[in-house]
Amino acid sequence: MGDSKKYITAEELKKHNKREDVWISVQGKVYNVTDWIKQHPGGDIPILNLAGQEATDAFIAFHPGTAWKHLDNFFTGYYLQDYEVSEVSRDYRKLCVDFAKAGLFEKKGHGVMYSFCFIGLLLFLTFYGVLFSNSFLIHMLSGALLGLTWMQISYLGHDSGHYLIMTTKGFNKMVQIMSGNCLTGISIAWWKWTHNAHHVACNSLDYDPDLQHLPVFAVSSSLFKSLNSTFYGRELTFDSLAKFFVSYQHFTFYPIICVSRVNLFVQTLLLLFSKRKVPDRFFNILGIMVFWTWFPLLVLSLPNWTERVLFVLTSFAVTGIQHVQFCLNHFAADVYVGQPKGNDWFEKQTAGTIDIACSPQMDWFFGGLQFQLEHHLFPRLPRCQLRKISPIVQDLCKKHNLSYRSLSFFEANRWTIRTLRTAAMQARGMLWEAVNTHG
Repeated sequence: MGDSKKYITAEELKKHNKREDVWISVQGKVYNVTDWIKQHPGGDIPILNLAGQEATDAFIAFHPGTAWKHLDNFFTGYYLQDYEVSEVSRDYRKLCVDFAKAGLFEKKGHGVMYSFCFIGLLLFLTFYGVLFSNSFLIHMLSGALLGLTWMQISYLGHDSGHYLIMTTKGFNKMVQIMSGNCLTGISIAWWKWTHNAHHVACNSLDYDPDLQHLPVFAVSSSLFKSLNSTFYGRELTFDSLAKFFVSYQHFTFYPIICVSRVNLFVQTLLLLFSKRKVPDRFFNILGIMVFWTWFPLLVLSLPNWTERVLFVLTSFAVTGIQHVQFCLNHFAADVYVGQPKGNDWFEKQTAGTIDIACSPQMDWFFGGLQFQLEHHLFPRLPRCQLRKISPIVQDLCKKHNLSYRSLSFFEANRWTIRTLRTAAMQARGMLWEAVNTHG
């Protein structure tokens, strides 16, 4: 008997790449997920970014084994013609299976409990220093401790966004709102919205929101073309103001990062009060209201405005170290323009990430995210497993002649500043050319 399966070509699949008509292929089977994107826990953007494509590796990376059974509900009856698996993808998928069989995705260790205890201790010391001491130095130290607290909470929130850190989804969501919204003032809904898009479109200048910082920063001269951000749905305008800021970005990088938390507060509010569909909007807003109750009251407990301003700046500057780290992981890595492709998942993650080399004793400080490539390849893997799998990932990169970059914190800073300076010099040339042209 002949093959009774119905097939469509990759070109035919590409036609189904609109919000009102979304098809994807997973292991050669074609699925219509048009209606599902409205309910997808990870949001609509990750699916839309891969619409009309073969997306097996991305699906494997983000979903546990229990998700596979739900795919049958969306099967179109079509199979992808000439479906092939590259050697890199074959090895990557085998690793995923091996890690699952070894139980690595379920072995979370005691890191969550340690994090809760550490965060509790830091918060206690922060409040005690502000409320029960009259010393200026103790007040500034309390501000630094608050910044360190926000860093640790962010790592915990990041973990809970990728996998269950609690016993149930309900408890997991409660921890997200209480730790993220209530304690940091940054909405977990905003984080999921941007972070999932970042993972799928790692270092795409027009699809990855984590590289879209105009008019302040530009990591590549490609951004000088005023690209259209598919994430924000607007043009990333590179005008005279952007040229001026970008021309000096290698000098302004650290000062701006020190107060960049203000931007996160603003982005949170813009999302929560926008017309966009926001999961658990009420609880997200309620959590933000809690933060903007206790944080101003704590600051106002200080004796004068000089200390209040310095306390806030100190807390922002310390947590800014984390913001620097996230920039180091991607700013100096390879970038590209265009839609992410589902058939080169492993290659795009290796090209778009940089690891930060550190001793095991510093894992708590970097939250496991110093293993950025390992995390991008296996986002559901608990942070306590990332150091263990790092040699395996390195071997796989070496086997397929792919880059594996692991730099010291100092060297990663050098690479980042060099990248910013290169773009700055190009922008400065354009700026002076415009000045000379128009007088």
